[in-house]
Amino acid sequence: MARNRRLILSPPAEVWRLLCDGRRYDEWVTGNQEVLAVDPGWPAVGTTLRFRVGIGPLTTDDTSVVRICEPGRRLELEAKAEPFGAARVAMNLVPWGEHTLFVLDWHPLRGPGTRMHGLPVDYLVKVRNGMMLTKLAKIAVAERARARTAAPPSAAAASEA
Repeated sequence: MARNRRLILSPPAEVWRLLCDGRRYDEWVTGNQEVLAVDPGWPAVGTTLRFRVGIGPLTTDDTSVVRICEPGRRLELEAKAEPFGAARVAMNLVPWGEHTLFVLDWHPLRGPGTRMHGLPVDYLVKVRNGMMLTKLAKIAVAERARARTAAPPSAAAASEA
């Protein structure tokens, strides 16, 4: 299992809003080239997100299915990447003061990934997931800053009080 943690300088509700917008996954999921389709109601249990992953011309179309959703706190996906099998991707948002401690666990479920599971594969996945969380954190912080500057002065003062 590859586990990553990242302190995101935005509250959990703001980070959760990003997770709930399936159309934006290609902005922060490393290797994701394009979101192809998002089921209505994403991220309700059973909904899917279809996307294209790869590098350059080497691509494959994959699907993630929501297996567990605890709004504002926890989202677990089964990411299917044929012909490689499937993996469990668990995202937990832990309130950390006014910020979010984002914990991401990845574990292969089926296919060749289960046989290759171990130090080399987990290390590569951990590096990839670290890059993802860095992108997600930058997006969340930028959106928070944009929201603060767009808010009327009286609303901004009230939110800081």
